[in-house]
Amino acid sequence: MTDARDALRDKRERDAKDDDVTVVHLMRHGEVHNPDGILYGRRAGYHLSELGRRMADRVAEHLADRDVTHVVASPLERAQETAEPIARSHGLELATDERLIEAANVFEGKTFGVGDGALRKPGNWRHLTNPFRPSWGEPYIDQVVRMMGALAAARDAARGHEAVCVSHQLPIWIVRSFVERRRLWHDPRRRQCTLASLTTFTYHGDTIVSVGYSEPARDLVPPHLLAGARPVKGKSKAFGA
Repeated sequence: MTDARDALRDKRERDAKDDDVTVVHLMRHGEVHNPDGILYGRRAGYHLSELGRRMADRVAEHLADRDVTHVVASPLERAQETAEPIARSHGLELATDERLIEAANVFEGKTFGVGDGALRKPGNWRHLTNPFRPSWGEPYIDQVVRMMGALAAARDAARGHEAVCVSHQLPIWIVRSFVERRRLWHDPRRRQCTLASLTTFTYHGDTIVSVGYSEPARDLVPPHLLAGARPVKGKSKAFGA
């Protein structure tokens, strides 16, 4: 059985070499204006901050010379605003894909971060019983299914060229983990998905052959929001989604 699987994989790799190469950049939106530190999730009305707009412009400049023929974003304002300068720089109409939306979360609309006492509130405990699903929000596997569908649609729209899809931290990290064959449950502090970062999927035909990661606006990102940074009281990563 192992030999058969290896032979099938080798055949797919040989066939893929003859197909067009398509690149899909999965981008996280820029910083959001959120002075109250709310876990805003899918709520409307949360727009990019001035710094977030600078991040979006920086990535647009970074991608200006790339062969981008399709730009699509989550329907949420922060994602649309991040995608706009990229689409504009390539003379493209910005598309919307509902599958790129933020993950659903029962704590949406609340503060839920370092030092706010959320974990000490008995009413929250029932939502924290299963980190593997997770019990507090949209199942990881559901995020994989919709995000893989969105990536495939962008690949098809930009076949032989490049596409940019603007989404949100958790769905981006989950689909990357799936493609790279890592477990889906994880420590949120260890997500490599900084604001305005690019997680890049390269396809040969319909097959993903590599995943890359870059941070064109890294120097603009507040230090406590970089991947692996220690949480700071009053400056939770939770609402930078």
